Amino acid sequence: MKVQGSLLHQVMLETGTTQSELSRMSGAHQPSISQFVSGKVDLSDEQLDRLLSCMGYRLEVVRRVAVPELTRSERRSWVLHRRLSSHLTRGSLAEWLPTIERNLRRLRAGATGQPHVRNVARWTSLVEEGDVLGLHRVMTGLDRESIEMREVSPMGGLLSQDERAAALSEASHGAAPART
Repeated sequence: MKVQGSLLHQVMLETGTTQSELSRMSGAHQPSISQFVSGKVDLSDEQLDRLLSCMGYRLEVVRRVAVPELTRSERRSWVLHRRLSSHLTRGSLAEWLPTIERNLRRLRAGATGQPHVRNVARWTSLVEEGDVLGLHRVMTGLDRESIEMREVSPMGGLLSQDERAAALSEASHGAAPART
């Protein structure tokens, strides 16, 4: 059951409201309410708030900043790519292209299994299309897909030795990085 559907179901139980009653009060079709509660159909926060208001409740969404839990290797890779991302422009991408293409050829020859093969193909596509925004997202993203993409990154050899050393020092501290 999806979170929104679970919340709706919980309030319906607490208030003793049936799907039919909620349908009559809200104007939503009873089969839709059934699908929301079962998680078969997504329920937006706005829709959930509207249904909850019929039962005397409001939806409160709390957003907070959280430091992700990364392995040492994942954090090291993120810090290195973040540093490199700060230099990435259309112009620098053009300058880096020979190194990136050489790295991609090496990665294509050596990558086996999924998700590595798929991720090398995605890097290739981003580079060939000159998708600077897409590259920034993959290089700095903290979602699982971006983390896995960086495992087969073609961006090696682009930072100066000094910048690489500074990034590795930053990564070893383990806390959220300071702004640069």
